[in-house]
Amino acid sequence: QVQLVESGGGLVQPGGSLRLSCAASGFTFSSYAMNWYRQAPRKERELVAQITSLYNTYYTDSVKGRFTISRDNAKNTVYLQMNSLKPEDTAVYYCFVKTLQQGVYDHWGQGTQVTVSS
Repeated sequence: QVQLVESGGGLVQPGGSLRLSCAASGFTFSSYAMNWYRQAPRKERELVAQITSLYNTYYTDSVKGRFTISRDNAKNTVYLQMNSLKPEDTAVYYCFVKTLQQGVYDHWGQGTQVTVSS
């Protein structure tokens, strides 16, 4: 089965950096776009960044220039490098993939907490 396991979250000061990792298994990782979403308390979940199978990237406006998504297909891992963190970046960050295996299915990781605070 498809499994996504996030790690790397934690508490950082404003202006600091974190690198999130998502280890994937159960599908052909290199064939699929990978995504990072985040959800703050009482807020809607939002797409933060995407990297396609061809290494094209997308970022929501609020993180452009600060966050970088990357992937290592040999390790079946997608990363989110977060720099210049702001308190409004505080959220649970989720790894997500939509696979095509006898139908289309959405797969979410368990999430990792990022807290940006003084």
